[in-house]
Amino acid sequence: MHRVAISSTGLFTPPNVITNAELVAAYNAYAALQNEAHADAIAAGTHTALTDSSAEFIEKASGIQRRYVMEKTGVLDPTRMRPHFTPRPDTEISLMAEIAVKACQDALQAAGKTAADVDGVICAAANMQRPYPAMAVEIQTALGVQGYGFDMNVACSSATFALEQAVNAVRCGSARAVLVVNPEITSAHQAWIDRDCHFIFGDVCTAILVERLDLAPAGAFEVLGTKLLSTFSNNIRNNHGFMWRAEDRNPEDRDQLFRQEGRKVFKEVCPMAAEHMEQHLESLGMTPQNVRRFWLHQANLGMNQLIAKKLLGREATLDDAPVILDEFANTASAGSIIAFHRHHADIAAGEVGVICSFGAGYSIGSVVVKRLSSAGA
Repeated sequence: MHRVAISSTGLFTPPNVITNAELVAAYNAYAALQNEAHADAIAAGTHTALTDSSAEFIEKASGIQRRYVMEKTGVLDPTRMRPHFTPRPDTEISLMAEIAVKACQDALQAAGKTAADVDGVICAAANMQRPYPAMAVEIQTALGVQGYGFDMNVACSSATFALEQAVNAVRCGSARAVLVVNPEITSAHQAWIDRDCHFIFGDVCTAILVERLDLAPAGAFEVLGTKLLSTFSNNIRNNHGFMWRAEDRNPEDRDQLFRQEGRKVFKEVCPMAAEHMEQHLESLGMTPQNVRRFWLHQANLGMNQLIAKKLLGREATLDDAPVILDEFANTASAGSIIAFHRHHADIAAGEVGVICSFGAGYSIGSVVVKRLSSAGA
C-alpha cells in the first residue's frame, strides 16, 4: 500500500463575468415581458405576476457578487435567458473536454509533471455534456494520458467522491497518479428565469493531481483519509436528461432544470456536514481545533458560516474557512477545490486541512490532508 498525496491543482476561469447588477437588469426585463404577456390572466387572478430581483437580495441571500460564464449574451438576453453555444462537429473537441484539458494542464505544470506521469482521468461533475463516449476518455486522449478514464456524478460532491476513488487507486498501486477534473458548465442547467435561484451558479473547471507520495513534489499535501456519505433527498433536483423525449416533455420545462427547497437544504445539510467532518476527524484521532483550514463547498455564505461555527464553537474567520463564492458563485463540485487552489500556499508543514463538499443526494464528501515539508516528509 502506498501513501498518497495531492500534488497540485489547476484552474480554468471562463472569459466572461456577469455581475449581480447585469443579471438583475436582464431578469427584471424578462419579468416585465412575461407580466405584459400575461396581463389579462394576472388581472383575473389566474396567473401570478413575477416580482423583480435585486442585487441587494442576491448578496444578502447568498453572499454572491458575480460569476464567470462561458457565454453571457444569451444569458442576459431577456427573450432567451440561457447561454448560446454553437454546436461542434464530432471531429472537434467538445466544450467540456476543452476546458477540462486546460485545467489539467495547469495542474500538471504546477507539479512539474506531464501526461506521461498519469495513469487515469476521472471526470467528475454535476452534469455531463453527453452520456457517451465518456468525457473522461476524450479528456484523457486530448491530454495524451496512456491509461483509462471514466465519468462520475454525485452533483456538488462529485470532486470529493472522485478524490476518494483516485486516492484508493493510487494507494493500492493500480495507478501511479490520477487526474480528477471538474468541468462545471452550470450556466447550461441554471434556471435563469427563476428569481429564487437565477443568481446561484457560475462556470469553471478545476483539476487535482493525486499521486504516490514518493513521486509527489516537495510541499505536497498527504491525504490522511477520505470519508463519504449519501442519503436520498428530493430537496435538490435536476430532471433534465434523455428520458424527456420519451415523456413528450418540453425541454424548456422549468421543472427539468435545477431546483431546490433552499430553506430545507440549509436546515438539514448544515448539521449533517458538520457532524460528518467531526466524525471523520475523530476517526483520525483529531478534533476540529486541530484543523488549520476548512475548504468548504461554496454554495451559500450563510451555510459555510454556520457549519464552521458548529465545528469550531465560535465564529469562523475567512482564514479558518476561505470564501470564493463572492467571485465565482456556486460552481457545483468545483467550489471547495477552488477554495483549496486559491488558499493553500500559506499552510505550513505539518498543518492539517479539510476539503469538504455537500449537495444533492444528499451527499457529503471530506478529504483530510496534511502539508508536507520541503523535504517531503
